[in-house]
Amino acid sequence: MASQHPDHASTPYWLNQPFIGTHHETEECFRCFSELGIDEYKWDWEGKLVDESVIERLLSQHIKYFRQYPLGVKKFLTFRLPNPKVETEFRIGRTFMGILTAASLAKQVGFKITPIFEVILPMTETASEMIDIQEAFREIASLKHRLYRLDLGIIKHIKIIPLFEQVSTIIRSDKILKTYLHLHQKKFGYCPRYLRPYLARSDPALNSGLVATVVAIKIALSRYRQFEKQTGVILHPIIGSASLPFRGGLTPKTAEDFAHEYQGVKTALIQSAFRNDYQKDDLIKGKKKLGKKLKKGKAKNIDKISEKKLIKTISFFENSYRKTIESLAPIVNKVASYLPRRRERVQHIGLFGYSRGVGKVRLPRAIGFTASLYSLGIPPELIGTGRGLKKAKQLGSLDLIEKHYFNLKADLLRAGRYLSKKNLADLAKKNRHWQEVEKDVLEIENYLDEELKPISFEERQHQLLAEKLYSCLRSGQSLTEMISEMAILRKSLG
Repeated sequence: MASQHPDHASTPYWLNQPFIGTHHETEECFRCFSELGIDEYKWDWEGKLVDESVIERLLSQHIKYFRQYPLGVKKFLTFRLPNPKVETEFRIGRTFMGILTAASLAKQVGFKITPIFEVILPMTETASEMIDIQEAFREIASLKHRLYRLDLGIIKHIKIIPLFEQVSTIIRSDKILKTYLHLHQKKFGYCPRYLRPYLARSDPALNSGLVATVVAIKIALSRYRQFEKQTGVILHPIIGSASLPFRGGLTPKTAEDFAHEYQGVKTALIQSAFRNDYQKDDLIKGKKKLGKKLKKGKAKNIDKISEKKLIKTISFFENSYRKTIESLAPIVNKVASYLPRRRERVQHIGLFGYSRGVGKVRLPRAIGFTASLYSLGIPPELIGTGRGLKKAKQLGSLDLIEKHYFNLKADLLRAGRYLSKKNLADLAKKNRHWQEVEKDVLEIENYLDEELKPISFEERQHQLLAEKLYSCLRSGQSLTEMISEMAILRKSLG
């Protein structure tokens, strides 16, 4: 599934600038289908401007292609809804009308299948939220007026893809799905044949750190196996993968390792960095390898005793990470203010917040957060992880983590090559919480039995730029150009 996440550093091969405007996204969608061989494209209504005429544009400009590869049959356009809990309700109404008018248009030009029949609900936390969306859609789909000439029989019911975005919600997502099946049967008189639970990878990392997120996803995938046996409903899990290890570590070069790590997942996100920061031939090869491996993968079973131990272990990593991140918010936000824009967002929506006296700590979205810390030369993968590993080793849980987080060492080594110890030492002199990050680095190096440092020419250049950026940050100079240079070197903005 291609997504519109704005995490790319370079200029797309089909455009003359890194910024992808709303008016470019229809072309991007078509190229993902026709040139890159991607099956599904996520049309994102959450927190960004969106072209509401996407179906008209696709069918009017590429009708011959879609006669051969019909939307809803061989290619799929899936809307991510704005969640009514955090965005204004008129946006969800526009989304629903877009689905209904698309269905009517498709029928008028000779397509028998409605082009959009599933929607992603971000920040899902309860089953009732999913039912509420379906009820609302049914009510809007039943509207009648002599001037409203849509064919109302085409689509009356919308399928929901629940997006679980926090560690605690991911772990209990099987329970949410079971409740949903019960409510769906009660409300609509039948049970869905399949569900596509969508496990976020970036936002839980932003909130809970690297290791806690990966372990939570492994627990969820294991529980999904039991869910299928108990209910008879097939699950096709989705994962919100991105290029840097903190947000998933999926690149054209790591596709096979990623598919091995997340066995049981059936759909992986191909975000902007994957598509735009690598050679076209490499990304197509990587996508094909990923597809083959995901089809064959089966989630590893985690027994109840191990699961209980892993859930307890999550808290070691989560607590160390959160205590540190709260105090680092000011400098992260300052660097984030210089990030180059890649898409047209309409507002900031963040999940990260801790009570602290009055008010809450606010951070950028996951891409901006990751980009800011990498630009400082302190990859977020390292924060809280060293202390968590030390605690896990003391309590005898380290072997269990390694058993279920296959690429742990590889991810830490990959992130550690972008570390600037000089910047970290300077920051630690001014803020004791950065001293905790220094402890993390030391513990990770002890665990890996290897020093975290740049190795390649690009990584050394990245380190030099990070140190220059930190110096400029103190002098008040603009950082945008340096941030862009560093992003190109690591092949991802954030």
